[in-house]
Amino acid sequence: MMMATRVRRELAAWIGSVAAIIVDMIGRLNLKPPIQLIETERNVFILRMIARPGRSSLPDCHVLMPDGEASVPVVSTSWQDLLRGSRIEIVLMPDRFLWKPMELPRRAVEFLDAMIRSQLDRLTPWTAHEAVFGSTPPVEISGDRIRTTVIAAPRTRFDALVGLAESWRAGSVVLFAAPETAQTADASELGTPSATRLTEQQLRGSLDVGRVSRMLAAVLMVAAIAATLSLAARSIVGEQLDEQQRLLSQKISERRAALRLDLEGSDSAALRGLLRRKQATAADVLVLDALSRVLPDNTYVTELRIDKDKLQIAGTSQDAPALVRLIEQSAHFTRATFSAPTTRSADESGERFRIEAGIKPHFGPGT
Repeated sequence: MMMATRVRRELAAWIGSVAAIIVDMIGRLNLKPPIQLIETERNVFILRMIARPGRSSLPDCHVLMPDGEASVPVVSTSWQDLLRGSRIEIVLMPDRFLWKPMELPRRAVEFLDAMIRSQLDRLTPWTAHEAVFGSTPPVEISGDRIRTTVIAAPRTRFDALVGLAESWRAGSVVLFAAPETAQTADASELGTPSATRLTEQQLRGSLDVGRVSRMLAAVLMVAAIAATLSLAARSIVGEQLDEQQRLLSQKISERRAALRLDLEGSDSAALRGLLRRKQATAADVLVLDALSRVLPDNTYVTELRIDKDKLQIAGTSQDAPALVRLIEQSAHFTRATFSAPTTRSADESGERFRIEAGIKPHFGPGT
């Protein structure tokens, strides 16, 4: 719980800082010149435009506020356009405020605003929330001491001026207190450079820190909700994609298994064909081995041809007629016959022969 509270506090402080930066940047982009509302007499004001170099300014306009109520004379369209969204600096006579001199150590300059805020209810009849207040620039008096004057007045005393600025649709109001010597000064000499700045208030319709903070908080909330919905949608879609991938993988596995069975079936058929061929046809090496065992040593084979299950041999032998009987007696051959007559040459000691025989597909243990 404490951690959550701390996180909320730090987040609110961060949002406030960002809002202040945004408001300041937008304020710097405001191209309209500031407008001064200077009090020359009690409830009598001059509306003055602070002209920028190289630009023309509008003539001053007098504003009368009898009995604390704003009574604005008819102003030109140019003044109306200029007042809309502008920053109005209100400079009030010093008799509207309570002036309280005080002496402090020099080191208190760095914390002067915080010290005045914390001790305002002891210096004035009002608290920091009930009053508008400020202080004059500190002045060294002796040694390590400084002197400043606290300026304060009840906040409700200036509601009419704020209402007047709102009727002009101004963007913001800055309240200044004229110096004490302004009681006898000419109106043309009055202005903000010599006055003490007390407070600034953003009006309705303008961007202030609180409003921008709420807007940023809303944007962050919307972003957080969108991120949560995005994660939820991603999770749902991810689960659907995973399920589709699982089904697709299952189908691929089933298809692979079916293809493997088909291949195995084809391989089995081819293997059975090879086995049948192997069983139906004797190996050439086995035929040669069986033939070499059958033929006697005085027989020489000069030609040998094996065509599937038929054997054809030709050569010379001392006893050619006996070869047919020997081949017939072998368990490896059958139907041995002479395919040509035997002949004998004068220069040869043996008879030339040519024999055909069938090859048995299955070989037994006999020779």
